[in-house]
Amino acid sequence: MADGRIIKALSGFYYVQDEVNKEIYQCRGRGNFRKRKITPLVGDNVVYEAENKTDGYILEVKKRENELVRPPIANIDQAFLVFSATQPTFNTQLLDKFLVHIEASDIKPVICITKMDLVSESEEEIIHNYSKDYSEVGYEVLMNSAQSLSGISEIEEHFYDNVTVFAGQSGVGKSSLLNAINPDLDLDTSDISTHLGRGKHTTRHVELIPFGSGLVADTPGFSSLDFRGIEADDLWLYFPEIREKTNECKFRGCTHMKEPGCAVKAAVDEGEIKAYRYDHYSSFFTEIKDQKRRY
Repeated sequence: MADGRIIKALSGFYYVQDEVNKEIYQCRGRGNFRKRKITPLVGDNVVYEAENKTDGYILEVKKRENELVRPPIANIDQAFLVFSATQPTFNTQLLDKFLVHIEASDIKPVICITKMDLVSESEEEIIHNYSKDYSEVGYEVLMNSAQSLSGISEIEEHFYDNVTVFAGQSGVGKSSLLNAINPDLDLDTSDISTHLGRGKHTTRHVELIPFGSGLVADTPGFSSLDFRGIEADDLWLYFPEIREKTNECKFRGCTHMKEPGCAVKAAVDEGEIKAYRYDHYSSFFTEIKDQKRRY
């Protein structure tokens, strides 16, 4: 038996990198995993045994520090949420959905805005204003250009000694960004579909890729998230500016929706909390409540 980390899952096989010799072994899950409702994820630290590099079994999945459902990955240090300034249009509501999921999983988020060289001056000003808003909330925001290496070195520094997941809409340039940082990766990329207005899903599976002293994951893009596993009454925890104001509310357990004496709603009225962020909170709260009633 030996210790390792799952770095890829594909067609029912798990590819485990040994902790000591760094060799990769193709493994199947232990026979009773399904009965025990254990589903190994990329990023899992595991105990395995293998007679050779293509005939191994995962015997144990060790306790996870955290995990994401979409993309399915575990034990992540930070998440790069990659959104484009244009093609597709910068979407703050979808970004806030990602941020809620990342916050709920206790993973450090880093917002990365791509394709800054493709926007007009007026569009650039709008993006910079959004960047300022998110920075003031406490998030780190990085920007880079589609056709140049502008901003790449600043992004590259974040990868060392970290396990980093890339997530965001399809077509925003996640694979292109990774290729710019390390051309040897040669990840598949694709242009935006002009008919659908969104990117094609060029990444088909989740895989951890060695980068310097860290690992990065290129993941399938997607354009929607649900809130299963997140309670409406806990949603305020995942908006830092709302979390900061909650103790000032008149009533304990204030949901910041309709209660009188709500410090959060007062902060929105005074411009201290951005109205679009609160609107997203309110929308997500209602969505979670409706989702609970359906299930």
